[in-house]
Amino acid sequence: MTASGATALVSGGKDSIYAAYLAETQGVEVGELVTLHPEEEDAWLFHTPNLPLVALQAQAWGKRHRSVAVAGRGEAAESEALRAALEGPPRVVTAGAIASSYQWARLDRVCFDLGHRLYAPLWGKEAGRVVREEIGAGLDIRLVHLAAEPLTPDLLGRRLDLGLLAELERRSADVRAVHVAGEGGEYETLVVDAPFFASRLVLDAVERTERPGTSRLTVRRAHLAPKAGRSGAEAV
Repeated sequence: MTASGATALVSGGKDSIYAAYLAETQGVEVGELVTLHPEEEDAWLFHTPNLPLVALQAQAWGKRHRSVAVAGRGEAAESEALRAALEGPPRVVTAGAIASSYQWARLDRVCFDLGHRLYAPLWGKEAGRVVREEIGAGLDIRLVHLAAEPLTPDLLGRRLDLGLLAELERRSADVRAVHVAGEGGEYETLVVDAPFFASRLVLDAVERTERPGTSRLTVRRAHLAPKAGRSGAEAV
């Protein structure tokens, strides 16, 4: 690891934030959060909703933040952008991959080629266990993109707590099976607060859009606020 610390690949969602946090609990200091910005809304490798908010998350966490644009479309362009983003001295690279062999293979290959050590502490864990750990760690997680039949638009913006996780598990069993951690793209999330954030994200203006089979919450304006006076609302 370099003197500047590990690099965390962070999309703003629960898994990448939690993976970076776990690295620090194990003595690996995270020096920077890096976000890849694809041209395509439905990217091959990367989460796309609300990527500009990672800068606010980094500020709340006291971390440097670096954004890297993906020039072009498709798998090759995304892999090349990932390689360019991670070039430099050998270090630890954290990622929130859980079960996507496609994502894992490409991350692992790039890290191996560049001499980095890939740290993916959620890899291979059972989906419900991952989400329970994230909730138990105090992450305030909101659903910002839904793309599976059991996940109806009324869930958009909801806080992912134990009650909602139980509802997702019930719908997966009764309606159609989904990966309840969202690893298959069934849903995407945004972390608006965590115990290790010095301040919380407040979503000032949001836009809800629906297309056949998907619904999305896009944050148009947000700011950081002190933890005191936290509202505790369960939806945005």
